[in-house]
Amino acid sequence: MKPTAPRKPTAPTKPTAPAWLRGRSELGVGALLFLLGVLVLTDALTLDDTVTGRGPVGPATVPLVVGCGLLAVSVLLTVDVLRGGRGEAEGGEDVDLTEPADWRTVLLLAGVFLGFAVLVGPVGFPVAGALLFWGAAHALGSRHLHRDPLIAAGLSLLTYAVFDKLLGVPLPGGPLMGVI
Repeated sequence: MKPTAPRKPTAPTKPTAPAWLRGRSELGVGALLFLLGVLVLTDALTLDDTVTGRGPVGPATVPLVVGCGLLAVSVLLTVDVLRGGRGEAEGGEDVDLTEPADWRTVLLLAGVFLGFAVLVGPVGFPVAGALLFWGAAHALGSRHLHRDPLIAAGLSLLTYAVFDKLLGVPLPGGPLMGVI
């Protein structure tokens, strides 16, 4: 009797997608948009109708339009993908996918947004917004020490004025409430 060589272990096989599904990852985006559209429509249809005394356009109008738009886009995307359509990368895209992510920038931006969320109540939107705009510009690479804070303050005050004064959306003014 001859000794047999030990068997080599075989690697487990990965489950593969059906042939018609391969190369069509956009179908997942279509499904996600469809679910989001159903969620928005369901939420819009369950809104309380007692606050509709403002006129012909009630609180459910915009969510209904957005939900229907999401459903329409999801169906159109799915039909296009099933007919062989493929998403093309932008020609002007300047992202090198072979390079690793710049985690320093990501963490700086996350810190700036977290700082804004913490500060907007105590110091108000104009100050917190200026810090947000300046911090985001700095995290993304701008190093104009005199120009950036001025532009950030101007953007923050303009945003505050548009939302609070023109649109009637109250934003926290903080200590500057009586001044602005």
